[in-house]
Amino acid sequence: MQLNSDIIRNTEIIDRVLQPEKSFDVIRRDFIVGGRMAVLYFIDGFIKDEMFEKVMEFLFKIKPEEIKDIKNMEQYMLSFMPYVEVGHESESSNVITGILSGPAAMLIDGIDGALIIDVREYPVRSIEQPEKDRSLRGSRDGFVETLIFNTCMLRRRIRDPRLRMEYLQIGNSSKVDLAVCYMDGIADEKLVEKLKERIKSIDLDGISMTAQAISEKLVPSSFFNPFPKIRFSERPDYTSACILEGKVALFMDTSPSVMLFPTSFADFTKETDDYYFPPLTGSYVRIVRLIISICTVLLTPLTLLLLNNPQWIPDFLEFIKPKAQAQISIFAQFLLLELIVDGLRLASLNTPDSQSNALGIVGGLLLSEFAVNAGWFVPETIIYISFVSIASYSQPSFEMGYAMKFIRMLSLILTQFFGIYGFITGFAAGFLTMAFSKTLSGRSYLYPLIPFNPKDVLKLFVRTPIKK
Repeated sequence: MQLNSDIIRNTEIIDRVLQPEKSFDVIRRDFIVGGRMAVLYFIDGFIKDEMFEKVMEFLFKIKPEEIKDIKNMEQYMLSFMPYVEVGHESESSNVITGILSGPAAMLIDGIDGALIIDVREYPVRSIEQPEKDRSLRGSRDGFVETLIFNTCMLRRRIRDPRLRMEYLQIGNSSKVDLAVCYMDGIADEKLVEKLKERIKSIDLDGISMTAQAISEKLVPSSFFNPFPKIRFSERPDYTSACILEGKVALFMDTSPSVMLFPTSFADFTKETDDYYFPPLTGSYVRIVRLIISICTVLLTPLTLLLLNNPQWIPDFLEFIKPKAQAQISIFAQFLLLELIVDGLRLASLNTPDSQSNALGIVGGLLLSEFAVNAGWFVPETIIYISFVSIASYSQPSFEMGYAMKFIRMLSLILTQFFGIYGFITGFAAGFLTMAFSKTLSGRSYLYPLIPFNPKDVLKLFVRTPIKK
């Protein structure tokens, strides 16, 4: 519905939807501007009081003869609004959405439309280094839950006029603000358009859990495919580096995590610290991370396979045989320990910070000691699972860490029931799942292995010097 110059009709339309008398934080302020009736709508807590006080002071000084020839808000905005971030709107639904998003809306009798004044100031936490994406060197800032702050941190690092920040909004009730960020001329134009089309096609009444809900809509995946199709980051330096390489970033208001597109398996082999070390050190760290990641997947299924077939154990691996007998089979021990480790991890997340470290250390030591003394477990299985649990933190992505865990557990189960064939089938299933998966750009999830690109395969292991 269009707003006209009749302020009584316009206020009735907005009051019918917002109902300020039923919501204490929806403020309606009536006042006089240049001898005309004016109404101001805003959400309490969103506007900058000091700034709006100066705006109101200017409005009260306007004389009737100065605005007698003003007929629409565009003319008024050009002549009588000293604030920088202003706009005009005639559609009532857009005005209401703007008010609920934070800006203030002003109506003036005899002037068509509404003036949108962006004086919002969101509550925000301090900008500090993310808990998960830590680095030994580099910046100590991280994204926060306010969209404009996050885009500013990116602009600070990329001072290039080709950097684009396109604004979008989704959700029928939540009206979540999004920003698609990319380098014009470097990012794949087809990928950018495809991402924007998918965002516009999302039809949800409300966005629950924000980033995860949108990621599941943007890149649909099978329920049984655990491999993440989107790389999340809370670091401005890493995000800016990815954008300069041609990736597209999706920012979301109320979320400190930025989604990066396209994402393949190779993106999860890299970490921020790789680029803060010299090339030789960065390459060494990257190779160690890859070897440890492979070991975390192979260790328990391979150990179970050898223990179920002791004749295959070579002499130099005789030490892997348990020195004592337990009341529970090796297979059951591995599965139970996997569940126990996840239980301790969940318990530590819900434990106050002052007690979480003590809970993890004491709980792990007591449980393992009592379990061995009671004859439930053997020390060897506890050592293997302890290594796997600690080594899994070498993987910077939480989602990829759990994908590897699921492949490990699947291989463990198949190895127990089908021997060597189950061992091969478990890992083949994980490989084929990745091979038949596609990124948002349409490229194989296993690139640069499929299709094979020797130059990019080398980059998985070697951090090359920056020449240009």
